[in-house]
Amino acid sequence: MIPSDASTLRLPHGPWPSVLDCLCAHFSAIPRAQWLDRFERGRILDRNGTPIDADHAYREGLTVHYFREVADEARIPFEARIVHADKEIVIADKPHFLAVTPAGRFVEETLLRRLTRTLGNDNLVPLHRIDRGTAGLVMFSANPATRGRYQALFRERRITKGYEAIAPALPELAFPLVRRSRIVRGEPFFVMQEVTGPANSESRIDVIDRTKAGWRYALHPLSGRKHQLRVHMAALGAAIVNDPFYPEPAAQQEDDHERPLKLLARALAFDDPLSGEPRHFESRLTL
Repeated sequence: MIPSDASTLRLPHGPWPSVLDCLCAHFSAIPRAQWLDRFERGRILDRNGTPIDADHAYREGLTVHYFREVADEARIPFEARIVHADKEIVIADKPHFLAVTPAGRFVEETLLRRLTRTLGNDNLVPLHRIDRGTAGLVMFSANPATRGRYQALFRERRITKGYEAIAPALPELAFPLVRRSRIVRGEPFFVMQEVTGPANSESRIDVIDRTKAGWRYALHPLSGRKHQLRVHMAALGAAIVNDPFYPEPAAQQEDDHERPLKLLARALAFDDPLSGEPRHFESRLTL
C-alpha cells in the first residue's frame, strides 16, 4: 500500500547506475547525503510500497515513491479539529494558514499529516481541497475500498458546499445573485483571473448580515475552480477581508496570523453513497 502523502516519480532516461544517482541528478537541489538518509529511513519505496536500498539498480521507467521533507519547517500555531470520523470518511475543521496536503514549504505542517498522525491511518486521502488561507471543513476518505463512491459525490456535483465570508457592502446589487464567468490562470502564476469566453465557474451569493464593519455573505460554489469564490467576490467589487491576492496581489506575501482571510468552509451536505442517508456537517469555527 502506497501512503497517500507519498510523491511519485517515473525515472527518466539517463546513464545512472542506481536509483540514488538518478534522484540526485533529477533533484539537484537536494544533497546526496539527504537522499541517503531517506533511503536509510525507508522513505524511498518501489511501486508496491516496499522500501528499497540506495544501491537499487536504475531502470528507465521504474516507478518510485518518496516523501517530501522540508528542513526547519515553520510550525502553524493553530489546531485542527475532527468534526466526524467513521470507517469510511473523516471530516475535519482546518484552521487558517494550514495547507490540506504537502506542497511548497509545508510538508509536516499540513492537515493530512496531522490527521494521519492523530488517527494512525495512512489511507487518509482528501476528497477535495480548500485554500491554505481558508478555514473550515475538509472531507477525507478513510477506506480505499469505498473511496471511489465518495469521490463521485464531488465529481458528479452531488454534494452541497456552503461558505461564509466577510467583505465590503454591495448595496447597489440585488441579492441573492449568481456570478458566472470564465476563470483561468493569471499573472503571477499563483492567482486566477476572469477573462471573456464561455463561463466555466458559477457561484451563488447571498447576504446573511449587514453591519457597518462589513457584510457577512453566504457563498455556494456550483463549480470548483481554484480561488473561485475569492475571484468572484473581488470582481463584484467586494474582495474578501484580508485577501492577500485579490483584487491585486499584495507585495508582502508572508503569513500574518493576526489577519486571516475571512473565508470559512461552513457546511457540507450530501446523500451518503453507501447508505443513502442524508448527511450534513457544520464547521465549529467562526470568522
